[in-house]
Amino acid sequence: MKTITSRDNSLLRQARLARDGKLGDLIFVEGMRLSEEALRSGLSIAAIVVSDELARKDKASALIRELEARTDQSVVVSEKLLESISYTKTPQGIVVLAARPETGENHLRESMTEPALVVVMHRINNPVNVGAILRTAEAAGATGVIATQETSDPYSPKSLRGAMGSAFRLPIWHGPTYLTAVAWCKNQGMMTVCADVHANSGHDQVDWKKPAALILGPESSGLSQEEIEAADQSVRIPMKGAAESLNVAVAAGVLLYEAARQRG
Repeated sequence: MKTITSRDNSLLRQARLARDGKLGDLIFVEGMRLSEEALRSGLSIAAIVVSDELARKDKASALIRELEARTDQSVVVSEKLLESISYTKTPQGIVVLAARPETGENHLRESMTEPALVVVMHRINNPVNVGAILRTAEAAGATGVIATQETSDPYSPKSLRGAMGSAFRLPIWHGPTYLTAVAWCKNQGMMTVCADVHANSGHDQVDWKKPAALILGPESSGLSQEEIEAADQSVRIPMKGAAESLNVAVAAGVLLYEAARQRG
């Protein structure tokens, strides 16, 4: 692994572009835990950048060697240089540039297990919530995720941090319109169920054992009436006190774990 001292190194420029979402084929993975998740998930590793401080630590050496064996682009930089490309306020010692996982309709359809339980995220533009929903979806046994074109990129650095590796493992289709996503789910034989605070039915009154698509909208405004009507049914989560709504990731957890409970 070579050491570089120039802020103008082409690999550092490439890392900044990936960090800012300007390289469609690469994602920016930061930190030991996420780098290990990317490696274990079989992502193609394009490059690694390691701080000189981390490179000296024994506990990091095994992971660094494994990553080095998967790419011909690996460099050691100073903490200050790593800070110049880091997405976090406190650099975590390692940045991995990895190939963006395969996404799309075919990938989702071919990767799903039965009975399907797909999460549709629509107009969720906070990447922290996107990542948290992905993490919850995997934990609750969802078989796939659709992120509409108006939803934050599931592979942005902030989403990846929230997902803690789930984005590398879950089949994801990113980019369809809302109506395209809903119609696709119906064509695959799934009932489409949207979360709506004004719905008449409770979340435990749905037969979640059937193939289903859970549709989540933005917590600030919720789904529009037209979007709600496009789904087969809507459900609400009972709430006490003066709270008007739940965080969308929390709501996803309540709904998905009810589905998991029914599915045994």
